[in-house]
Amino acid sequence: MILYMTKLISFQFAVKAMLILLVAVMIFHLLILAGVIPFQIVWGGRLENEEEMYRFETVSILVNLFILSVVLIRGGYWKVHVHEMIMRGTLWVLAFLFLMNTVGNIFSVNFWEMVIFTPLTFLSMILCIRMALDKTK
Repeated sequence: MILYMTKLISFQFAVKAMLILLVAVMIFHLLILAGVIPFQIVWGGRLENEEEMYRFETVSILVNLFILSVVLIRGGYWKVHVHEMIMRGTLWVLAFLFLMNTVGNIFSVNFWEMVIFTPLTFLSMILCIRMALDKTK
């Protein structure tokens, strides 16, 4: 199955798709911070006030910036030397975290979070696995 994934999804497609997803997600979180999108539709619908929203959304943006930097390095867009094993290990950890996020989204009390973000986090997991499988980058 893993070999099939490497033939079905190219490494460059995985990198570019993940970059697009990350930029879109960061714009989404910035719109939440700006109050354009209500914060009740994220974090499982469990945020109780704006103070919590600012803390959680700030963490989310920082985490997404970290993931973005990992993908930029892995894709060769940002020329920073990181050992191959560290990079691949980080991508496997991210894939696991996206899996856990997918499970969390399935149990969200917000219908839209469940319907929209469950497939996005699942796709992010698949793309991270694909990038982790490539040994030549």
